[in-house]
Amino acid sequence: MANHKSAKKRNRSSEAKRARNRVRKNAVKNAVKKLRLNKDKKSAGEQLLKVTSLLDKLAKNNYIHKNKAANLKSKLTKHVTALK
Repeated sequence: MANHKSAKKRNRSSEAKRARNRVRKNAVKNAVKKLRLNKDKKSAGEQLLKVTSLLDKLAKNNYIHKNKAANLKSKLTKHVTALK
């Protein structure tokens, strides 16, 4: 356990950041999952724009790696264009 004042503060801030990161990463997971389950091409296309925007924002702020965001966007775009 932390003994110094600064170490205790670091623990508190790390826990707060961890909670924020988990919320953001779970939001991405849920959005991607909903998009993959969507069978309607038109609504999936609209949803893709929102998910792409979310991925870009998270990559910009280093919550996820930029290449992971690019890979997800590519796969999701491929999925949406394959829908009928």
